[in-house]
Amino acid sequence: MNRALVALIIICITAAAPPAFAGKREKLEQRVDETLARFYEQSYTGQELAKKAKGILVFPKIYKAGIAFGGEHGKGALRVGGETVAYYSTTSGSFGFQLGAQKRSQILLFMTDEALESFRQSDGWEIGVDGSVAVVDVGTGADLDTNSIKDPIVGFVFGNEGLMFNISLEGTKISRLDDD
Repeated sequence: MNRALVALIIICITAAAPPAFAGKREKLEQRVDETLARFYEQSYTGQELAKKAKGILVFPKIYKAGIAFGGEHGKGALRVGGETVAYYSTTSGSFGFQLGAQKRSQILLFMTDEALESFRQSDGWEIGVDGSVAVVDVGTGADLDTNSIKDPIVGFVFGNEGLMFNISLEGTKISRLDDD
């Protein structure tokens, strides 16, 4: 797909997202806790990798919808050493044959200090451009050997609800939310 078209879609989705984040942190923190608990119950592999991770970025709810043009958006928290250090939004746009809506959860595990620092130092981080992510579907992730996963960033997608069952993360942009 044309990168300029994807960039335009991302800009439109970001502009349409509500700007106010202050006052919503408690609810987001609660959703992050619930999502991690559900993730650990569903994936032994994920739980073991999370213990080794230098940082965990959790997006409890990512909403995706599309009719020819599509977009997705969600908010999450980055935890380092079990504590939230920053809040982020994820946004993506797409064009092509698509129709439907979906909600899912997504977790990114930063397995090395270098991968985590690169992410934290970036001003708008794009999966596939700024960092490559090995994507694991939780439904199949239970059989993975945690010692064989050597990727610096591992992404888990789970809790899919709806009619769009695409787990590709390419072209997804993750941006830090302002603290106000």
